[in-house]
Amino acid sequence: MSPTPPRPVEAVLFDLDGTLVQTRIASWTVFSTINDRFGLGVDGPEQYFDLFRGNVYDSIAKLCRDEAHAAEVKSAFLTLLREEYDPPLVPGVADVVRRLAGHCTLAVMSSNAMQVMRRVLTGNDLAYCFAHVFGGDVTPDKRTAMRTFLADAANSYGRRCSADYDEGGRLQTPDLTSTVLVTDTAGDVRDAVEVGIRAVGVAWGMHSPDELHAAGAEFVALWPQEITAHLLGDAAALPPGGACAVPAGGTAPACATPPRTGSAQEPSDDAGAPVRDAVAGDGDCGCGCGGDPLRVPLRSAARVRRDRRRTAAAGLTPAAGAAPATGSPPGPGSPAASPPGPPGPAAGRELLDAVRRVVRG
Repeated sequence: MSPTPPRPVEAVLFDLDGTLVQTRIASWTVFSTINDRFGLGVDGPEQYFDLFRGNVYDSIAKLCRDEAHAAEVKSAFLTLLREEYDPPLVPGVADVVRRLAGHCTLAVMSSNAMQVMRRVLTGNDLAYCFAHVFGGDVTPDKRTAMRTFLADAANSYGRRCSADYDEGGRLQTPDLTSTVLVTDTAGDVRDAVEVGIRAVGVAWGMHSPDELHAAGAEFVALWPQEITAHLLGDAAALPPGGACAVPAGGTAPACATPPRTGSAQEPSDDAGAPVRDAVAGDGDCGCGCGGDPLRVPLRSAARVRRDRRRTAAAGLTPAAGAAPATGSPPGPGSPAASPPGPPGPAAGRELLDAVRRVVRG
């Protein structure tokens, strides 16, 4: 009798370093400074990578004199990561994340600092593909992060292509059999097995495919695209859909919300809520979501109301210093050179009609 196939994947928890980003050089460069400063005795990158066979901070603590020394080393390491660590994405992984975001609730968990995770995800336009982020400075270890995610009653809501959570889409129902950790280290795989969720390894990180399989990984991807093929099956061959999908003509989601900088404000609807316009002419936002029936009409209606207000304002408020539309410019002593008088009855009626149109809009 063949084994029962696993439930469709509802949630994917990504490790950061070595899984989403290239870390072998960048991470060792930061740690080597800490190693030299505190005399930890780690001789090179490979010995450093061995620290990730378990929880990296537990492994570092074993190199320290006592608990106070270990706490000092951890604090200094996290501080230096926040200041200097900015690794590049693994090639192809951004498309994997965006494809999965349309099907699953996504999260990132890392021993790295939250500030680093924010820098990496916002800098690569992936921040709003993830519903949850667990950093090493707020969660003691990844087992705790996994259990926290599974215990959250709101983990059914994914994040799509904006800062809001997807309240109107299909609810995911993550449990032990439908939640998968994707990681590059044997220690993470063992943590996932201990918690009871599934684990998928990646071959481009710190530990080899044989080590990942031996730790309990159900599959090890040799290329990023194998992650979607393994987790989604035949659905991986379908055109990108749902949230955060890459449009056919570009490399970034058409409706993705960029990180907010400066003081510029977004346009808002009549209730004052931020509105992001749909960009495709047929009402589709262009991100591959096919014109989500919940979001697109709201965006379109808000845009229509805003355009009406702008049109009414443009028709009733002349530009500063504008001359009347006549065949020749006004000269000294002409009526146009005199200050305008109070609006007449016709202008008053026009203003009232415009206000009524906006209110009805």
